[in-house]
Amino acid sequence: MTWQLVLAGFLIAFVIGLTGMGGGALMTPVLVLFFGVAPLAAVSSDLVASLVMKPVAAVVHLRRGTVRLPLVRLLCYGSVPAAFCSAFALSRIDDQVSAQSFLRTALGVALLLAVAAMVARMIMNQRGRFEPAGTLRPRPVVTVLIGVAGGVIVGLTSVGSGSLIIAALSLLYPGLRAAGLVGTDLVQAIPLVGSAALGHLLFGDVRFDLTAAILLGALPGVFLGARLSSTERFGMIRPVLLIVLVASGLALLRASNLVVLGVVAGSVVLAVLAWLVQRQNGRRANLGEG
Repeated sequence: MTWQLVLAGFLIAFVIGLTGMGGGALMTPVLVLFFGVAPLAAVSSDLVASLVMKPVAAVVHLRRGTVRLPLVRLLCYGSVPAAFCSAFALSRIDDQVSAQSFLRTALGVALLLAVAAMVARMIMNQRGRFEPAGTLRPRPVVTVLIGVAGGVIVGLTSVGSGSLIIAALSLLYPGLRAAGLVGTDLVQAIPLVGSAALGHLLFGDVRFDLTAAILLGALPGVFLGARLSSTERFGMIRPVLLIVLVASGLALLRASNLVVLGVVAGSVVLAVLAWLVQRQNGRRANLGEG
């Protein structure tokens, strides 16, 4: 247990509490790229740490009544067995070098998919797609399939429970409000992450020193981040983090430095243009109200 890991756990959890981003998309690539942790050990240890943190926020949403329990059940029918089986499948790869290489590639792809899902969700938020649209009617088959896909990705990479699944739900249930999406996703993530964590405890490479260091910093960090999450001055953090995740995903896929720099530069330009357009629209709206 080192102070650097504790500090990383605190900062990443603070950002998670501030923005609502999933922990796997941030902590796992940091462990791999900056601390030199083997991908399997990073995924396994991060999943066990996430299992401790998830229930805290889920209880809040359960008390506020923002959880759609029928959707939770359908998602869990697919995600729980898929996450456990994914961890087991990793353990069946005899060549550990190949397994670590595969996991690194899968993590990079999952990060890029998570970024795409987060961007889609931000666009839908701007268009008001999360407003109520009548009585929610569960779609069992597709919802279970979303759970299966999410379970496989989370079981392999620890990424997806807070980004990919919630984006898929928002597309399938456009009438579900943002609070309902977040609350439903948080509650279903508990058995999902629990199943994945159990699979990695049995078949993976959990390092309890990593898990303890992460939690030591993460528990106070996520609390402080949540307390400040409503402050408007932190609104630019999410776009910046999305750019960081793009760079991390490309680095995990072993893209050249030139490619990473080019994509990051392009992303920065697009983010600035989007911010200027949003600011201009805000001014027009204010003039119209005046």
